[in-house]
Amino acid sequence: MRISIFGMGYVGCVSGACLAEMGHRVVGVEPNPVKVSLINSGKSPIVEKDLDTLIEKAVKAGNFSATEDWRQAVENSDLAIVCVGTPSHSSGSIDLRFVHRVCEQIGQALAQRNTFFTVVIRSTVLPGTVEQTVIPVLEEHSGRKAGVDFGVCMNPEFLREGTSIYDFHNPPQNGHRRIESEIR
Repeated sequence: MRISIFGMGYVGCVSGACLAEMGHRVVGVEPNPVKVSLINSGKSPIVEKDLDTLIEKAVKAGNFSATEDWRQAVENSDLAIVCVGTPSHSSGSIDLRFVHRVCEQIGQALAQRNTFFTVVIRSTVLPGTVEQTVIPVLEEHSGRKAGVDFGVCMNPEFLREGTSIYDFHNPPQNGHRRIESEIR
């Protein structure tokens, strides 16, 4: 499967490298050119046990790359996984500006597609965010309808620092195993 992953931070890098190791063609979408360059040279932009080796192998195999070009990434993939940060506001509420921006970009790219596409939210968000924010933004910017022209699902992030590669392959709940097996 051809997968685009938006956000090459902790969750995005680990997910991308692990999916590439499984044989998928993964392109990481990242606005930071330093992270893009590191990944494309086979290096990890984050510190995590064994991730450098995993990224190096995936890049050499041609299964993992990174780009700043979000439009082309969506155009050349079957599925987008959103792994962007959701920092807290001073009030304690979640800041969804990165999720919103990426959904605008994906929506704009979806407007140009003629085939069904799936968007997976893997960022840490509160219940209801997919229905109240993600779907409306995707629909507005694509001119398309969720459930008809594109699909949206939630795959909660559950990676622990220091054991994230193990955690990716051994999710804590059966529901995660089911989702992961559908991606395979």
